[in-house]
Amino acid sequence: MRGTRRFEVAIGARFIVPLFFPAALLLGAFFFAEPAGFAQANSDASLAQRRATRLRHGINLSEWFAQVYDQKGYVKEHFETWNTAQDIALIKAMGFDHVRLSVNPQPMFRRGQADEIPADYLGYLDAAVKMILDHGLAVIIDVHPESDFKQRLATDDGFVEQFEDYWRALARHYSALNPELVFFEVLNEPEFHDRFRWEGVQTKVAVAIREGAPQHTIIVAGAFWSSENELLFFDPLRDSNIIYNFHFYDPHIFTHQGATWSTNYVHYLKELPYPSTPENVQAAAALIPDPVNRLQAIHYGLDRWNAARMEGEIGQVGAWATRWNVPVTCNEFGVYRKTSNPQDRAAWISDVRTTLEKYGIGWTMWDYSGGFGVVTKENGKPVPDEVTLKALGLKMPAAGH
Repeated sequence: MRGTRRFEVAIGARFIVPLFFPAALLLGAFFFAEPAGFAQANSDASLAQRRATRLRHGINLSEWFAQVYDQKGYVKEHFETWNTAQDIALIKAMGFDHVRLSVNPQPMFRRGQADEIPADYLGYLDAAVKMILDHGLAVIIDVHPESDFKQRLATDDGFVEQFEDYWRALARHYSALNPELVFFEVLNEPEFHDRFRWEGVQTKVAVAIREGAPQHTIIVAGAFWSSENELLFFDPLRDSNIIYNFHFYDPHIFTHQGATWSTNYVHYLKELPYPSTPENVQAAAALIPDPVNRLQAIHYGLDRWNAARMEGEIGQVGAWATRWNVPVTCNEFGVYRKTSNPQDRAAWISDVRTTLEKYGIGWTMWDYSGGFGVVTKENGKPVPDEVTLKALGLKMPAAGH
C-alpha cells in the first residue's frame, strides 16, 4: 500500500494490534480519534458543565440493587422493601439534590446475550428510578458489579464486548427519560492495574452508551478504584458530554477503621482520631498487635491529616479540571461508622465536603443507610443523624419526614 508503513502496536501486556497508517498520523489518534458516535458539538462541553450543577450534594443508595448479601438476594421482596417512597422523600427533605443508584449488572447479565436484559428485573429498576425522579431528585445509574465481574473486564476482550452490548441496551432503555436528571456512570471503581487498557475499555463502553442514549451525560473515572490520582492520569475523552469522577477515602486507615472487608489490621482500630498528630494516634495504634501494621497508624499521625492536607489532595483534582475545562464530581466519600468517634468522623466529612465545594466539585456521600450512613434504621424506620447532616452543610428535616 503506497504511502503507508506497517507497525505492530502493543496494547497493555496482552495482545498485539497490527496498525496501518500514513506517516503523518500520530499514534495517539488510535485511542482518541473521534468516532462517528462521538461527533459532539462544542456546546456539549458547557452542557456537561451545566448538568453537573444537578449533582451538587447527593447520597448513595447502596445495598438496594447492588451489594445485596442477605439470603434473599436480588428478589422482588428486597427491591420493594429495602428503600421505599418514605426513604426517597426523606432524602429530598434532608436537602440532597440527587442520588447515586448502585446497580449490579450480574443478576441481569446474560452471557452471550448481554443486550437482552430480563424484563422483570428492568421493571423493578424502572420503579426505583421513577420513584426517585417523582421526588424531584436527579439520579446517577451507577453500574456497580462485584470484583469478579470487573476483573474479567480487565482481562477478557470478549467480555468487554458483551459489556458494551449490555450498556448500549440499558442506555437505550432509559434514553427517553429526561437527560437533565438521568446520568449514566460507566463502571464503579474499575479494578484495572493497567491504566492504558482501562482507558481503551472505558472509551469503547462510552461509545456504546452514546449510541444507546445520544443526549444523556456520561460519568467516567480513572483506572484503579476511581482514585483521584488515576483521574489525573488520563486526558479527557473526545465526547464532550462527560462528567469526570473520583472517589475520596483518604486516609484509608481512618475512613475504614473497624472494617472487616478491608486491609486486615484496620479491624482492630477504634476511635482513631482526626485530625491526626504524632501524639493523638498512640492509643489507637497500640490496639494493633503486629508492629509493622502498627507503624501504619503511627505514620497516619506523623502525616498530620487535617483540613490543609485535604486541600493539598483535592486541589490537584481542581487544577486538573481547570486545565481541561471539564466538570468533576466526587461521588463517593465517607467514614465507616462502627468504631469511629462521631465528632472526628464529622470533622473529616466536613473538611472533605467544604474543600470539594471550594473547587466547585459536586459530591455524593457514601451512603444513605449502610455502614457509612447519613441515617440509621430503627425498626425499619430511617432516623437522620444530625451530626452527619451538619457536617454535610445540611439541616435536619422538618417533623413528619
